[in-house]
Amino acid sequence: MGEPSKKYDPAEAFMSAQTAEEMIAAFKHMEGCLDDGELGLVSLRVGRQLHEEGEDPKKVLSFAEKALKALDQDGKPSLPVAMHLMGCANYSLNRFDDSLEYLNRSNKLLRRLEEEGIASAEEIRPGLYAVQLALGNLKKDIGRGEEALGNLKNALEIKKKMTLEKDRNELGVEIDVANMQIALGKYDDAINTLNSMVQQTENDRDSEDRARVFVLIGEALFNQGKFSDSKRCLKCACSILDKKESVSPSLVARTYSKIATLYDTMNEYETCISLLERASALVKKVPQEQDAEGSIVARIGWVLLLRGQIPRAISYLESAAERLKESFASDPVAAGYNYNNLGAAYLELERPQSAAKKFEVAKEMLDVSLGPHHPDSIETCQNLSIAYSAMGSYALAIEFQQQASDAWKGHGPIAQDQLREAHRILEELKRKAHGTSTNQLPTKALLLPRGYIASRLP
Repeated sequence: MGEPSKKYDPAEAFMSAQTAEEMIAAFKHMEGCLDDGELGLVSLRVGRQLHEEGEDPKKVLSFAEKALKALDQDGKPSLPVAMHLMGCANYSLNRFDDSLEYLNRSNKLLRRLEEEGIASAEEIRPGLYAVQLALGNLKKDIGRGEEALGNLKNALEIKKKMTLEKDRNELGVEIDVANMQIALGKYDDAINTLNSMVQQTENDRDSEDRARVFVLIGEALFNQGKFSDSKRCLKCACSILDKKESVSPSLVARTYSKIATLYDTMNEYETCISLLERASALVKKVPQEQDAEGSIVARIGWVLLLRGQIPRAISYLESAAERLKESFASDPVAAGYNYNNLGAAYLELERPQSAAKKFEVAKEMLDVSLGPHHPDSIETCQNLSIAYSAMGSYALAIEFQQQASDAWKGHGPIAQDQLREAHRILEELKRKAHGTSTNQLPTKALLLPRGYIASRLP
């Protein structure tokens, strides 16, 4: 007779689990047998594993909430860790106010643990580092740049105390600090930070981090008007990235996209397009980066459209529309922008019927994703009015121009110029409809977004 099969032990299965899926399977078997403290710790571990694996933030949030509820009652030292996870999950869901609240509470609790002697400085540093880094990234996204820079510098100082050697995490924080200094216009400070990092990466001259450093130096120099020096740094970065295409295709594609933005701004259009095409070819090989491919192709179309290469632009924009259609649920804004720009291209070719169809799709997408009163949604509505006007369909043109005018009113004094122009066009359309005006109406559509599409890139 063979040996009896070993009885399934969910606790043992949980402790030996390597993936979130394995953890959740074991968790379901033992959830009902756990007291509050155990439930909190187990839920926290599952939530953190899900977060590390990049799973749906709603799923992360559900386990974080379970953990917080259980640990809050017990006052466990793991409570600030649960609050940090709540902050991260809410950040991923764009619930920035909730994220800020939980991250601040986590930060205060960690410091209180040290003050009350419950944990040593060494024990709380990993948690403090994670919280300060998360606060820096959050504040950067909500426009609190100076505070974000302070949090990132705090994270860097904590990281230096945690290790005697420079490691990739520390370099990553220093890169974030330099990025924020550039965003705040502190270009000399950024260059000083980055120059020290060039020395730090001297032993690994072909590392991705070194390439990113050169890109940021190039960006800072560009903002100082030192274009020749900027291009030299960007070429150094590209020479490193060229060797890393097969190793880190996603990271290299992102970096090529950023470099392309700088070349575009320096009127080096062909170099810009060449880099974007290389980025597109790289992400095409990575299954999970298909959404990014659509955004990159859309960006190429945008650049060509700005340069007046309309037929070539349409080819890329139509191709991007097909790709972005598949990822509409995950990035409806990028899809809406692309359809708007495609409409603008057809209007340039004096094909207002085709333009109107694209603007209609764009308006529907942006109204849903941004809301009908967002400036970019209003611009799309006005573009649709322009297309109908070009077709001689003045009733429809007036209808959409009225919608745009009403929407601008809701923006108050800050949008007085836009409201005045929208009202002027509306009155002109009414006169056109009655045959009492020979004045020229707008025939060019506005491209979206007003800034570079780089913000939508991977």
